[in-house]
Amino acid sequence: MKKFLFAHLAVAFAAAVLPLIATAQVPVQPAADQEQLLASADPALRANKRLVYDFWREVFEAGQVAQAEKYVAESYIQHNPNVPTGRAAMVGFISRRNPTPLPVEPRIKAPLVSIVAERDLVILSFVREYPEPQDATRKYTTTWFDMFRLENGKIVEHWDGAVKPPKP
Repeated sequence: MKKFLFAHLAVAFAAAVLPLIATAQVPVQPAADQEQLLASADPALRANKRLVYDFWREVFEAGQVAQAEKYVAESYIQHNPNVPTGRAAMVGFISRRNPTPLPVEPRIKAPLVSIVAERDLVILSFVREYPEPQDATRKYTTTWFDMFRLENGKIVEHWDGAVKPPKP
């Protein structure tokens, strides 16, 4: 009886799990039209989306840190464990990453999936590609997010999925 029950459970498990393994992940795809992502029937949400979008393009990607004051409050709170809190610390982080400012692109360069705004929060989500752990010649995609809280027309807080890097 135990062998029969075990065999029956094994077949049920295989029937449930194997189809999940057999089907490949659907790759995460960026939005084709970033301007469309900025739309909102609510003018305040539309303005919040635009502020975060322009901050990302001008300051974060292009390294135009002189523009940071336009977008980010001095008391900016950072929840990424690799970057200190405060606008000056964020500027320092971006300056080290982008020592020479690049031209500002008309759209976000990173593969942007969506922009979501609700209340005082704006979330940017991006395609992230990583090597497949079992086969480094293959890659898989997942989604990264950056969430911002705005207050009085400035970014005052940031969250993302960052973790501390392992020791070398």
